[in-house]
Amino acid sequence: MSARTATRRNLRSAAATAVVAAVAGTVLMPLSAYAAPAEAGNQHALKITVGTPAPSGPLTRGGATETFELTVANPSDKAHSFHPWMIGTPAGASPLQKADVTFKVEGVTAPATESSIGQQDGEWQGMFHPAGKEASEGFEIPAGGKLTWKVTVGLNKSYPTNDGDFQLRATSYRNEVAEGGDASLTFKSDPAVKAGKLETSFKNIGDCKGVPALQCREMDLSYRVTGDGEFGTALYSWLDLSFGSQVNVPNLQLWTQVDGKWEALSTADPYHFMLPTIPKGFSAASGERVLHLRASFGPNTDFKKATDVTLHAGVSLPEGNTYEFAGADTKFQLTPPTATTSPSPSPTPSKSAAQPSASASPSASATTATAGGTNSNTKATGSTGTLAKTGAGSDTGLYAGLAATLVVLGGAAAWLGARRRRATRV
Repeated sequence: MSARTATRRNLRSAAATAVVAAVAGTVLMPLSAYAAPAEAGNQHALKITVGTPAPSGPLTRGGATETFELTVANPSDKAHSFHPWMIGTPAGASPLQKADVTFKVEGVTAPATESSIGQQDGEWQGMFHPAGKEASEGFEIPAGGKLTWKVTVGLNKSYPTNDGDFQLRATSYRNEVAEGGDASLTFKSDPAVKAGKLETSFKNIGDCKGVPALQCREMDLSYRVTGDGEFGTALYSWLDLSFGSQVNVPNLQLWTQVDGKWEALSTADPYHFMLPTIPKGFSAASGERVLHLRASFGPNTDFKKATDVTLHAGVSLPEGNTYEFAGADTKFQLTPPTATTSPSPSPTPSKSAAQPSASASPSASATTATAGGTNSNTKATGSTGTLAKTGAGSDTGLYAGLAATLVVLGGAAAWLGARRRRATRV
């Protein structure tokens, strides 16, 4: 990883650990509230149980809600705190937004309760806390006692058509629940949906025609959807770059083919390029969407010999829960141009995120793909899809955009906390 890549990602991580949106845009909680263990002597004691939802039957989008009882028992001989956390995961291709699911909590034997909704890691989350207190305040479960709440859940009309059953897991974000003490419910959806995913892959990586070997590489980046339904919004896609060695000015140049012509992908960040937006309604019926790409070093690159280039393509929703939920990686060698060759295809400068037409992909010759993606999630550059133009090797836009990145990543910090917590528990 290059020095600038590491710097950009470290700053992003630092911003993420500074603030986390725990509720629906109203209350901010420190990330430590999510990642911190329970207080000494107050760990892993509680057990959660859930009752049968009523009325029984599947949930419809925009239809009736269902209610169930959630009980937290404390079998120990001392009082224990409880910081509730309800994690909602859909079966299907699309991440959830806060507004996709309705949520309400009322105390039965518990004190008066207020609830809120959040989102992270591509998932939905429900939180609740004692009424009139801070969102980070927990409940106290007496020694040998228990507290019970009524929880109401429903699917809003915006619940994605390419998501089916909705699983809700009840736990604590302060690690206060005993191993195996979590509880889950799965709500069937109506109509039933065959769950699928967005598959992304690199294919057909080879030398550009008429250019010396390794000085210009050409490849296809393909997207396809499986399962029922469609994406209800357009999707952002981007490329993150890293190299086998460090230089001050990598000056990797990228082009995409639009209507038979090569257009340059411009950016203010030499390690991050926005790709054309995937239009709303993308589905299995859309077929395979293929983006033709070219990569080469510019004439003023600091690379003097062949180096490894890694491209990571990521996909996310354009706003709200912008967790990267699909992506692919590819790695190849590239050499700088010689004095007598020009690997650049004399492209037309890209005006914005143009829409390339989908085409059938030939058989793959080199590809590495993932369906779940990684936590790159960087759209501080070109977050609206517009590609900012900069001179070759310029870093001005990179550092000018860092302040905006710190603000943007406040909403992304919550899912970073969840990913760290999951890794700890696995």
